[in-house]
Amino acid sequence: MPLQLARVARRICSSASVRSLSAHTNRRLRVLVDMDGVIADFEGGFLKKYRQRYPHEPYISLEERRGFWVSTQYGELRSDLCEKAIGIWESKNFFIELDPLPGGVEAVKEMSRMENTDVFICTSPIKHYTYCPYEKFAWVEKHLGPDFLEQIILTRDKTVVTGDVLIDDKPDIHGAEPNPAWEHVLFTSCHNKHLPADPAQRRLLSWEDDWRGLLQSKRQRDPQEH
Repeated sequence: MPLQLARVARRICSSASVRSLSAHTNRRLRVLVDMDGVIADFEGGFLKKYRQRYPHEPYISLEERRGFWVSTQYGELRSDLCEKAIGIWESKNFFIELDPLPGGVEAVKEMSRMENTDVFICTSPIKHYTYCPYEKFAWVEKHLGPDFLEQIILTRDKTVVTGDVLIDDKPDIHGAEPNPAWEHVLFTSCHNKHLPADPAQRRLLSWEDDWRGLLQSKRQRDPQEH
């Protein structure tokens, strides 16, 4: 190839690469954010109310928590404590009175203001639904504002929800869809921080971790990769 044609070809390829990167960088990103254990302090709220209701019963400190299901670990401590634990989050005002986890509300608000970014609260209601669904909506309105009520997804199966990223503290998320569209980013909680690192799964250690960089790296990836 003549030298001049080679230079033109290189310029064309270079321009195409820049346009491709720009398209990937500016494409819309859909972020799904779990609620309990990610932006709402489920573990701290449970322990506080459990100790208030059962001051003379044994309890499991946050440092000793292992496994996603609180009721399972309490049941292993003593069989009748499983139902007592479940009764705490089935009671009125449990979800609405949960404190926000540090930095979570601020991070979600900032995400929602980012260009080409859609943010949804994707949360699973408990099966005892007398109070939970209403209180989850009320919590979001209280801490994120009324406009965010349009951004809530209540589902028992998160695998059927389409998104680019799901930030969730549950280590294993299964459902009807064996290959969900989203990348599961594990949010560190007291119950999962002792799990060995999985090189195939990214983590956020807290909302002080580099969540902005994580979203930017996801935006720059080829959409076909996920």
